[in-house]
Formats: sequence, C-alpha cells, structure tokens
Amino acid sequence: MRYGDLRRFLLVLICVLSGVLQADERPNVVLIMADDMGYECVGANGGTSYQTPRLNDLARTGLRFENFHSQPICTPTRVQLMTGLYNHRNYIRFGLLDPEAYTFGHHLKSAGYSTYIAGKWQLDGGLTGPGHFGFDGYTLWQVNRRPPRYPNPGLEIDGQQIDFTNGEYGPDLVCQAVCDFICRPHDKPFFAYYPMILPHFPHVPTPDSADWDPTAMGKEGKGKNKYFADMVAYTDKLVGRVIDTLQEAGLREQTLVVFIGDNGTNIQITSQMGDRTIPGGKGRTTDNGTHVPCIVNWPGTIQPGVHSGISDLTDWFPTFAELANKPLPHNVPFDGINLVPVLKDASGPRRQWSYCWYHRDGNRDKATQHARTVQYKLYATGELYDVIADPQEEHPLAQDAPELKQTRALLQQVLNEMAATEWQKTK
Repeated sequence: MRYGDLRRFLLVLICVLSGVLQADERPNVVLIMADDMGYECVGANGGTSYQTPRLNDLARTGLRFENFHSQPICTPTRVQLMTGLYNHRNYIRFGLLDPEAYTFGHHLKSAGYSTYIAGKWQLDGGLTGPGHFGFDGYTLWQVNRRPPRYPNPGLEIDGQQIDFTNGEYGPDLVCQAVCDFICRPHDKPFFAYYPMILPHFPHVPTPDSADWDPTAMGKEGKGKNKYFADMVAYTDKLVGRVIDTLQEAGLREQTLVVFIGDNGTNIQITSQMGDRTIPGGKGRTTDNGTHVPCIVNWPGTIQPGVHSGISDLTDWFPTFAELANKPLPHNVPFDGINLVPVLKDASGPRRQWSYCWYHRDGNRDKATQHARTVQYKLYATGELYDVIADPQEEHPLAQDAPELKQTRALLQQVLNEMAATEWQKTK
C-alpha cells in the first residue's frame, strides 16, 4: 500500500472513530473553485476534450448552472466571490484583497461555523492574512511568496512556511488538508473553501501522467499544453476525493458542495464541445473568458436539474448567509442574490442581468464594464452583442434596432446604476 493510500485509509478510520457528525442542523458548506477551467472543460456541460467523471456525476445528481459567470482572471474573481461585491466597489489591484473587506469567512465564522481555506491565496496580507479574513486555519500556496506549486511545492500552513522536497505534489497536499479538516470532530457546522491550484499554468505532468517526475525540485519550466488534459483529469480526481471523504465521514447529506471555475481557460488551450471549437478566453470579457462551470450538489435537498438563468460570483455570499441563518450586515451593499430558492427549484426565481467591472490592475479610468442577460451583453462604450450568435463579439448590433430597444434600456440602466455606486467602501 502506497503512503498516500495508507494515509487516506487512516483518515477514514479517524473520521469514523471520532464521530464527526455535528448536532447543528445547518448544512456544512464546501466551496471548490478550479483555477483556469472554463465551462467547456466539463463533460456534463457538453465538453468532449477532457475526462471529468466525478464532476459529471455531481452534475447528474445535482444542479448544473448553464449560465454562471466569473471575472476574467483570478484575483478579481477571488475578491468578488469572497465579498459578494462587484469589483467596481472594492477592487484595488491584482494580488490584493482590500484589508477592510468583509468576507464570507467573517460572516460564517460569526454565524458559528468552523472555517478553513486550502489551495491558492494570492491576496496579500502576509501570514496573518487568511485569519484576518475570517479563516480559523489554512494550507495555502502564495501567501507571502511564490514558490513551486506542483512537484515539491512550498506552502504556508497556519503561519509557517513549509517546503516539501520528497516528491510531494502540491494539489494532493492541499486537498488532503481539506479532507483532514472535514474529518475533525465538529460540534458545529463547517465551511471549507477550497480554491484549487489546478489546472493553472505551467502545464506539467501530474502523478497520474506517464512521465510524472517526483524529483523535479520545483523546476516547473514553462509548461507544455499537452499536459492540460492530465491536469483537468486530476482536478476531477481531487474533487472526487473530497466527495468520498464526506461520504465516508457520514456527512454527505449534511453538506452543500459547490464547484465553480475562477475564469476562462488559458488562452493557449483550445477545447472541443462536440464539433464546436472553443478557444481559451482567460483575461478577456468575451464569454469564453467569464463563462465557467457551476455545479451544486446536496443529496436529499437539491433535486437533479439544470438552471438556465444568469448568475454570477456575487450570489454565493448571500446564499451561504441564508443557509447559515445569519442575516447580512446592512452596511455592506451586497450585489448578489440569494440562490436558495433556485437550489430548491431550478425553475424558480432568477436574475434578469449580471454586471462586470474589470481591470486587472484596478485602473478606474480604463476598466471594461458591461451588463448582460443570458443572450445580450452591453458595454459601457455602447456596443451591444448577441453572445449566443456571436460569442467572440465580432459584430455589434445596430444601435437603433427596434426589437432590442427594451433590452438595451434595461442593460443601460444597470450600467448607470453601477457607475453611480462605484467605490463604495464596505465598512
């Protein structure tokens, strides 16, 4: 038996013997976010380039969102997701979360949840940053340095810098930290936030690749795109490992699991959805830059189905607050909606629109802004696109098209209202 297999066996044994079931009837929440994995990468969404059996199963037995949108790159997404606010309100620059921000970590901790984060940080704040933003513990990459992340990684674990040099694989270590947290004795519900390291560039072999090299001491190089498929498959495998841990711990029906992507696929990658070719769109505001997978699973509570309405990152904070039975603070201008009614009935209430304010470095004069429905997207500069017929936004629609007058007016009103609320502080 390999060391990893033995460790997982012992973990399951500890889960069973320790009795991890909590008395509190509120659900546990596990939020998993893949790094650079667009909508087209998941088989359940129609993708045909990659093997994602565990995600497909979660979608088959849960609720799959067809029109969920993120920000075009990682830090803007993390800021928006964690605060429930569009970036025009509180985004400062790449690699930073406003130290004054109020996060879902704060909120769920104040609601009595145990909180933990493992994976990729990239939000500054030093070794005390994750605790400052509401997490009781952490196992993270890129807290206050940028060491290797894949073979023989460097991680920060609860305030300590730890370098691994015996062939360890970074994504395995952070996934194990999530599983260890799940299996701790809990007398109250928990929130595990798992912003994955995979499948971000550099594209290198995984432990399941034929040419995996555990002696690669941080020599990640520039990566080779041929390994992206291996990395997506390993992402799927680690999601399955978390699900198996919940099942083995007897917590599966007490736990809401959410899987999302942080932005579109790397622009060097081209994928297939049947006979459709989908270029990676990371860093762009076209749909292939913001359209990401969203799968929600909670056995016995969420019925299998598909939600076709528009939704985005800001919706999860108020949803978690509802599930935790902890009202949102009145002094924070949250932008999202509570998705609990949608989780209970996929055909239930839905958004009319979503909004995006995007500039990688926080430049407020040059930011790209748009409001959108499922089909139409209006930029602050006036261009309106039918993103179903024209996903690469090459042909703006006529300004005076009478059949689009109502749509244009709705989206322009959103843009005007958002412009009037720019940079409202959260405290």
